[in-house]
Amino acid sequence: MHRATLRDGRRVAVKVQRPGIVERAEEDLAVLASAAEFLDRHTNLSEAYRFADLIEEFRRSLARELDYQAEARHLQRLDEVLEPFPRLMVPRPVKGLSAERVLTMEYVKGRKITDLSPLGLIDLDGKELADELFAGYLEQILVAGFFHADPHPGNVFITEDGRLALLDVGMVGTLGPEMQEALLRLLLAASEGRGEEAADFIERMGEPLGSFDRTVLRRAVGTIVSEHRDSTMADIAVGRLVLEMSVAASNAGLRLPAELTLLGKALLHLDEIARTLAPDFEPNEAIRRHAAELSGKRLRAGASLRRILATSHDLAEFMERLPARANLILDRLANNELSVHVDALDHRMLLQGAQTIANRIVVGLVLAALIVGAAMLMQVETRFRIFGYPGFAMLCFLGAAAGGIALVLTIVLGDVRGRAGRKGTRDR
Repeated sequence: MHRATLRDGRRVAVKVQRPGIVERAEEDLAVLASAAEFLDRHTNLSEAYRFADLIEEFRRSLARELDYQAEARHLQRLDEVLEPFPRLMVPRPVKGLSAERVLTMEYVKGRKITDLSPLGLIDLDGKELADELFAGYLEQILVAGFFHADPHPGNVFITEDGRLALLDVGMVGTLGPEMQEALLRLLLAASEGRGEEAADFIERMGEPLGSFDRTVLRRAVGTIVSEHRDSTMADIAVGRLVLEMSVAASNAGLRLPAELTLLGKALLHLDEIARTLAPDFEPNEAIRRHAAELSGKRLRAGASLRRILATSHDLAEFMERLPARANLILDRLANNELSVHVDALDHRMLLQGAQTIANRIVVGLVLAALIVGAAMLMQVETRFRIFGYPGFAMLCFLGAAAGGIALVLTIVLGDVRGRAGRKGTRDR
């Protein structure tokens, strides 16, 4: 980073990329990608942990960070997002003086958060700064869907006029509307100690795998939320809470999007800055306080002209096709041609199973009757004997024994074949 002065007297900071850094980064990432593929193939970790996906997300983030034209666009957009927050600022890029490997932006004079002494913090309203920083990030994440993903203390300055300046915005994250909504409700549920609802919203954001266990997820997230309810910044950080819930989801067989890991990392840095500015700052209370305002902003953002035109087009298309579809349904109903397809159990298989059960019950009753008859015939004297016992009684007993053995074998073999058939169906 270099300081310079423009012809009009403005002081600027010029960021120049080192020669060959892109090629070296690509070589290092290729080695990391090979190692990630090896670990994915030869480790017994849950399929929710995909090292290759993490490396790919890191590669995309690093490529954006090394593109200074993209960083200039990020600065411009972030400046627009943070306009409602007077205590927050980002250096504006200088148009016409930035390229892929050179970035020129206004010079910010100040000190790093980490360089402030305890006496320097006394002159600042740390709690107000921390609250506005938190509100600004909630605005980025939950309304704009575009956030500064690397706000570590070295990238946050205190300016001479007492504002917080966010620097080095090459690494950013993006969130879609559905994930924003789920994340907002997740943070609200976690801040109010509602573990089951938090687990529901995490499940909504993730991709269930074959080993997914909803009960394990609910139990783990409920435990995490209950442990951190009403905690102060000194006790627990929101970023750590998000990362712990992400780990719990992975252990339960739920694959979460890589953006959530990036978000957890950003919130973890944000917690560290807030703790430095105001150790008694409570993030849960800040989330609850800003929730209503954020919901209103999300509704206003959703009511943009582009969204209204798209909705109007869909509604017009629906109304245009509605009469023809209604006529088709009514005609088929009048001609008794309307049919409803319902996916239900196969009635033939159900009847066959019931018949098998009934046959086994009948055979069991016959065998029981033979045993009872044999016991009664034992008291009847006769010349026909087998092994010294009345012959008819022994015939009934031997017949019952043979029938019982045959019934047991039939049941066992039938169950074994049934399990093998179901397993083959799943494998296909």
